[in-house]
Amino acid sequence: MTDAARRFGWLVVYRYTDNDKSASKESVVRDDFEQLLNDLTAGTTPEGYPVHGVMAVNDDRLYRRPSDWERYLKAFTSHEDRVYHDSNGKQDLYAEGFEIKGLVGVAVSLGETRKKQRRSRNSHRSRAIRGQSVAAWRPFGWDDDKETLRPQEAEAIRTAVHDVIAGASISEITRRWKEAEFITSRGNPFQYQTVKQVLMNARLCGYREIKGEIVRDGDDQPIVGEWEAIITPKEWFAVTAKIRERGGGTGMPRGGLVHKYLLTGILRCGNVLEDGTVCNNKMIGIKANDWLKYRHAYMCKKTVDGGCNKTYKRGDKTDESIERLVVAKLVRDAESKAQDVPDWDKADALERAIKSRKELERRWHDDEDTDIDDEAFFRNLPVLERRIKELRADQAKHAALQAEAEEAREDIAKSWESKTLTQKRDAIKKVLSAIVAVPGGKGNKTFDPELLRPVWRTSGE
Repeated sequence: MTDAARRFGWLVVYRYTDNDKSASKESVVRDDFEQLLNDLTAGTTPEGYPVHGVMAVNDDRLYRRPSDWERYLKAFTSHEDRVYHDSNGKQDLYAEGFEIKGLVGVAVSLGETRKKQRRSRNSHRSRAIRGQSVAAWRPFGWDDDKETLRPQEAEAIRTAVHDVIAGASISEITRRWKEAEFITSRGNPFQYQTVKQVLMNARLCGYREIKGEIVRDGDDQPIVGEWEAIITPKEWFAVTAKIRERGGGTGMPRGGLVHKYLLTGILRCGNVLEDGTVCNNKMIGIKANDWLKYRHAYMCKKTVDGGCNKTYKRGDKTDESIERLVVAKLVRDAESKAQDVPDWDKADALERAIKSRKELERRWHDDEDTDIDDEAFFRNLPVLERRIKELRADQAKHAALQAEAEEAREDIAKSWESKTLTQKRDAIKKVLSAIVAVPGGKGNKTFDPELLRPVWRTSGE
């Protein structure tokens, strides 16, 4: 372009560049194109140089949509005697009929763009149906071949899935992955959203997705990819269901308080006040003094904050005592309620709905079947599609319940230590309404677990 300008004796006073920005997508804002329109209308560049013409590498890099062509032509011809040059040479944009000629060129260019996009989508779906990986980058959890697992990353994903099913937050998983110094395939530290995307990707269980829909074969079964799976489909349905439950179904952080100590807000002060009533204020966790053998403690709030400031409990011993009681309770409950989630009872209904849709499509394609015309087909198809979608959603929900039940059958005592703080707090709050902490009296006395009085939830709560 510089050589052409030199050949014509033109001086290039400004370069407008919108690299890696599509000229055919309405959602893409091309900043330099907008700047060009402003400068053409004003007649000068931002530095004050007069604009006497435009040289474009190619016209379809300048405009690919009719609206952009019309805006560009209006701005260009807002001043007289300008020159225009593209890959076809010099063009007279002031000539009669050139506006129509330009629109025809835009239509042809836009048609080619859509054809390429359609071919790309068809190729993408074709590869998906064959179970081939279409990932542009190495997915986290897999090696560079996108099929073989990277053991350390795969194990981190597997553990995270089990923890989220059991109640852990994605924020905790994100923090854990950062501490382990995991990075994304593009070399960036993990953030909340990228962790969520990893855990909700159907690739984890071997399935292929396109725009959130699982790709299925002619028998309506999910396509299984060529890569190694990290978790089972049942586990994937469970973890995605858990994530969608949060943040009103968006999977976003709920924004609640993240507590540093296990029993903050669960312990209540059992000190008897002068009027004979019990304080009953929620106790808070605090960092213990450096000279003590333990690192944290629980205390009733100060009187200015509504407490009595009379009850103080050593943190480590208090946590140990309550955890021991809760684990024993969970074990008893698991033993008394150890039963499988019943089999999903709507499999036949789903199969019938799928067969009905296939029969409707067959009859529509059959020229000899005059009962199903276009109007009848498109009137009945949405009803069947909606029924199939509802049944599949119910099937996924049931699979999630089964996976959660299987997680609950694990060795509770053994798995307790590996739980996150949030998981432990959630488990405690499921079985305890509160823990009343009775003061131990004056002086430095031996920790007495009998002064911690759990208030168990009834089965009806």
